[in-house]
Amino acid sequence: MYHIYTIKNHSEFSKTLVAETKDYDEALQKAEKAVEGKEGYNYIVEETDGSMNSYGELIATVVAEG
Repeated sequence: MYHIYTIKNHSEFSKTLVAETKDYDEALQKAEKAVEGKEGYNYIVEETDGSMNSYGELIATVVAEG
C-alpha cells in the first residue's frame, strides 16, 4: 500500500494525506498532480505492508519525494 502526502516548505507539521493506492505508478501520478501548480509544496510517497511498531504506529518507508 502506498500513501501519498503533501508537505509545505519541507515542514513535517504540514504533512497532509492526499490518497492511498496499491499501484506505485498511480501513486506517483497522484503525488505529482497534488502539488502541480502549488508553489512551496512537495510530495512524499510512503510504502507500508501494514506492520506496526511496539507503539502501535504504522511502519512506512519513503519510496519517492518530489
